[in-house]
Amino acid sequence: MASTLSVSALNEQIKILLETSFEFVSVEGELSRVTKHGSGHIYFTLKDNESAIKCVMFKGNAARLKFSLEEGAHIILHGALSLYKPRGEYQINAFSAEPYGAGALAVAFEQLKQKLEAKGYFDPSRKKSFPKFPQTIVLVTSATGAALQDMQRVAMSRWPLVKLVVLDVLVQGASAAGQIADALRYADTLNVDAVVVGRGGGSIEDLWPFNEEIVADAIFAMQTPVMSAVGHEIDWVISDYVSDMRAPTPSAAMQMLLPDQNELFQSIDEIRYSAYGMVAQRLERKREQLLSMQEAFKRHGVEHRLEVQRELIKELRERLDRQMAQRIEQSRRELTPLMERLTQSIESTLRQKQFMITQLTEGFTANHPKNKNKSGFAQIAREGKVIDLDVLSVGDQFDAMNDKKVVRAEVINIESTI
Repeated sequence: MASTLSVSALNEQIKILLETSFEFVSVEGELSRVTKHGSGHIYFTLKDNESAIKCVMFKGNAARLKFSLEEGAHIILHGALSLYKPRGEYQINAFSAEPYGAGALAVAFEQLKQKLEAKGYFDPSRKKSFPKFPQTIVLVTSATGAALQDMQRVAMSRWPLVKLVVLDVLVQGASAAGQIADALRYADTLNVDAVVVGRGGGSIEDLWPFNEEIVADAIFAMQTPVMSAVGHEIDWVISDYVSDMRAPTPSAAMQMLLPDQNELFQSIDEIRYSAYGMVAQRLERKREQLLSMQEAFKRHGVEHRLEVQRELIKELRERLDRQMAQRIEQSRRELTPLMERLTQSIESTLRQKQFMITQLTEGFTANHPKNKNKSGFAQIAREGKVIDLDVLSVGDQFDAMNDKKVVRAEVINIESTI
């Protein structure tokens, strides 16, 4: 007769049998009743049209998943069978999983992209602008990678004035995402003009740190403008969507961020030549205006007016001189007969006056007291002047004199002889 087993002993034997017989299994099915525990463990059921089996993925294995286990997803699960002795239930202890018919990384990429887009991480309105002439740029990349050398070479060629600060991080591997996120948060405290995060080309696995949510969160929280420059032009990662600007390659990031000194020199030359031309044109216009103003000043200024007045005075003087000369000549022509007539008139007048003088002289001589009969005749004078008797009145005193004596007399009576 077979020995009798306890329930626990039976479950233990079944557990050993299952776990030794099914150390590794790959099972295809649809996810159902997915429960993500606060401890980090994930509990779910894998089913098909006819059967179902319980599964568990513990925290360590769950953390390595590249995509999220979602209700209804069709997956391939890799793990081992185990028995939970207290309830006598067996389950799959899942080690890893991958999407059925699609790569796990591709699914994880789309899942995170949709999640971040729903949270507003890709909103164009939150994108920050970059300065036109950045002075300091932080490069979050590997110090030994070719991408850094490319960025330094392009930067020195385009804009040697820029200062590049390198924060050395791992750009691939399990710990890369954490280092990149830490470096981004530190870069945001440096008060620089821009931050470039990136690396050179590689496989999707190589580029995966830039698809991690921790990196997306760090970029989204930054106050400094961030440019994502990961891989080649055809490579797109989550950091490209979250950052303020995407560069197709690391070297292109420097071309997009920095002005080209040669183009700037050319622009300066063009501006200088244009300025020279504008200044020359303006000077020519001002010279023409000045000449016009000088001409106008000459026409209307004091000197011009004085010159006009001088010319007018000169003309008037010449006209006056001509008129005076004409008048003098005319007067000279008129003066000659006048002089002749005057001479004749003077001579005639002189003859008349000479005749009159002669007569007066003769009359004076004839009537002079000395030449008259002196007996009974005397001149009547008053105050030394000879007067007529008619001017005398009774009581007037007068002198009666001849050539020898003067008699002082007084009128005592006047009688008329008529």
